[in-house]
Amino acid sequence: MRIEGEAVDALTPHLLRRRIGYVFQEVGLFPHLTVAENICITPKLLGWDKARRAVRAAELLDLVALPQEMGGRFPAALSGGQQQRVGVARALAAEPHIVLMDEPFGALDPLTRDALGDDYRALHERLNLSTVMVTHDMTEALLLADRIVVVAEGRLIADGTPQALAASTDPEVAALLAAPRRQAERLRARLGENA
Repeated sequence: MRIEGEAVDALTPHLLRRRIGYVFQEVGLFPHLTVAENICITPKLLGWDKARRAVRAAELLDLVALPQEMGGRFPAALSGGQQQRVGVARALAAEPHIVLMDEPFGALDPLTRDALGDDYRALHERLNLSTVMVTHDMTEALLLADRIVVVAEGRLIADGTPQALAASTDPEVAALLAAPRRQAERLRARLGENA
C-alpha cells in the first residue's frame, strides 16, 4: 500500500498518522483542552509554533462555520454538532490530503447530520481531499460519495459510483439499495404524492 507515492511499510507509523486526518463517531475531544488547543493538537506535535497554530485554529473555525469565540471554550460547553465540527477542524489542522472518517455523523440528530454531511462534502471538494468514510447508512453513502465500496463479512461485494451501484443486479447490493428506496416511497405515501 502506498500513501502519496510512499510505501507505508517504509514510513514511521506515528509520522504517517500525523499526515492523515481522522474524524471519529465519538469525536474524542480532550476535555481539558480548549477548542483551539484540540484543533491544533497535531500541528503542536509536528512542532508548529504557537502563533502559527493560533492562525490555523482561527482559519479552521471559519472553515467549519463556528464563531471565533468558541476557540477559547472547552468541549463540554458545545453541542454534539459543534463538537463534531471541531473534530472535522482537528482532522484538517495539519493540512492533510487524506481524511479517514468512521461513522462521523452517526450520533447526531437528523438536521445536524444532514447539515454536517453537506458542509463536509463542500470542504472535501474545496480542499481537494481524498476522504474514506465508513458508514452503515446507504442514503448517506449515496448522497456523499463519489465511489462506494460495499464490504460484507470481510468480502468486497461491490465497488463503483452511486449510479453504478444503483444499476447493479447483485442481490446483496440490490438489498442494500432497497432500504433507502422503500423509505423514500413510504415517506412520499405518508406525506402525499407531492412530498
